[in-house]
Amino acid sequence: MMNFKDYLDTRVKRIETFLMKILPDEHQEPTQLHQAMRYSVLNGGKRIRPLLVYATGEALGTPIALLDAPAAAVELIHCYSLIHDDLPSMDNDDLRRGKPSCHKAFDEATAILAGDALQSLAYEILTNFSLNPIEPHEQIEMLKVLTHATGVKGMVGGQALDMASQGKGQSTSLDQLRTLHQKKTGALIEASIQLGRIASGCADQNQWAALQLFGRSLGLIFQIQDDILDVTGDAHTLGKNPGKDVKQGKVTFPSLIGLEAAKKQLNHLYTQAIEAIHNLAPMGQELLEFTHLLARRSS
Repeated sequence: MMNFKDYLDTRVKRIETFLMKILPDEHQEPTQLHQAMRYSVLNGGKRIRPLLVYATGEALGTPIALLDAPAAAVELIHCYSLIHDDLPSMDNDDLRRGKPSCHKAFDEATAILAGDALQSLAYEILTNFSLNPIEPHEQIEMLKVLTHATGVKGMVGGQALDMASQGKGQSTSLDQLRTLHQKKTGALIEASIQLGRIASGCADQNQWAALQLFGRSLGLIFQIQDDILDVTGDAHTLGKNPGKDVKQGKVTFPSLIGLEAAKKQLNHLYTQAIEAIHNLAPMGQELLEFTHLLARRSS
């Protein structure tokens, strides 16, 4: 069995090769749009969501070739969301993954269109049998999972709640903050795990229930650690400007309950996530390693 670092390296190379294959040629018209799409997808990033698709699917015995399309689809959705989140009308960030945000590298209109195009491409991939060779009902289930995670009940709804909460400070409750981030960040992480499960054809309800709890815990783990790093990190390590959430009046876990309490919440969720999948067979070690990676990451 390969070690976890080698596992990450090989799967990242695999998803990036697949992404380069399915993204439009930057030399074909409209060239600027195609360049912006490739710039935003191929500019680095940890590829956490596609890696979760691979780790879940492989843990359930899925051939890796059946995981490329859902892994790419969820990463395209994530990249689209980052482009739109960085816009001046949203979070107004000039830096993404250590490089100028899409609207800075190109222009605002091109950035909006690039995000729109990446979203459409994600759904196109899932319904293309040559790229996603699974049964039609499984393709439809994947579409349902991804659209739910990205719409008003997921990522977009979470962004709306996030914008509405700015400047409200202590009037936001802890439950409201959890709901916000379960939608904005957690939904796509949960979807990554669901996509891996669908590709596997797994119908075991006990395994599915455990994976759902694992996904919900992992989504909040990612967000709380993100909030902690916004307080304790630096721009060089993070690849984005720290402290921006507080400056914009956003409610974060440290700002609402304090840094130490946020760390305790993180540790509680870490234990919950580990316990959710620890006794599941034939779950792979990679999901346990992922939990540790997200809870202890420095960027």
